[in-house]
Amino acid sequence: MKLDLNCDLGEGETWQKTRALMRMVTSANVACGGHAGDVASMEGCLQLASARGVRVGAHPGAAGNFGRGDLTLQPGEFQLLVLHQVGALHRLCQKHRVRLHHVKLHGTLYHATDADVGLAEAYLDLIRTCFPGLRLYARAGGRVAIRARQLGMRVWEEGFVDRHYEPDGTLVPRGKPGALVRTSSAVAKRLREYLKTGRWCARDGTPIGLRFQTVCLHSDSPNAVAMAAAAAQCLQRHSRVHHAAVSATSQTGS
Repeated sequence: MKLDLNCDLGEGETWQKTRALMRMVTSANVACGGHAGDVASMEGCLQLASARGVRVGAHPGAAGNFGRGDLTLQPGEFQLLVLHQVGALHRLCQKHRVRLHHVKLHGTLYHATDADVGLAEAYLDLIRTCFPGLRLYARAGGRVAIRARQLGMRVWEEGFVDRHYEPDGTLVPRGKPGALVRTSSAVAKRLREYLKTGRWCARDGTPIGLRFQTVCLHSDSPNAVAMAAAAAQCLQRHSRVHHAAVSATSQTGS
């Protein structure tokens, strides 16, 4: 499978930036009214994604502090929050005849479900019950990804090209120095190394044996458009080389 490039969109970035990023990604995680987003931004993202052939995912988040930081939710409260937001985007997808492909939690919700077994089970139960056809985008090697596979759910494990990792495979918290990758050259280098070796390096150089089906670049990252362009070019180049190698092997064997 070709590595997917996803981006969180409709989060208050300029419309010019949304359009630019949508031209380079293969999946868009659309904010649906929690940490960001409203009906107009959701519909705009759906129309752009449809025109570009980009996969659409719901990106539910918590209100306040852009959906990041500490948050206390009971499993039932969590389920209702996610149901409202995914349901809203799903209804707009039906209106615009766009297929909803996946769900990817934002910020606090993303990390809380990996840290709390009760929230993880509540999340997976909600998706299985209310949105059984959708994939999950979840942190590679995390609780949600592992448990979803055990339950036979469709999941694409995710890496982050614009965030640094700890040696244990978790993300460096945003509040710590060195949490963010800031240049397009660094993004391209990380992707090339991963595509060549299957390894992702932590910030101290420790190789991490994570496996990704999708990689994320945040729209609010510094230099996001340039970094997305670098990532897309790297993935396209790898795809062409891989296709050429497969074709050559096929011709040799025939």
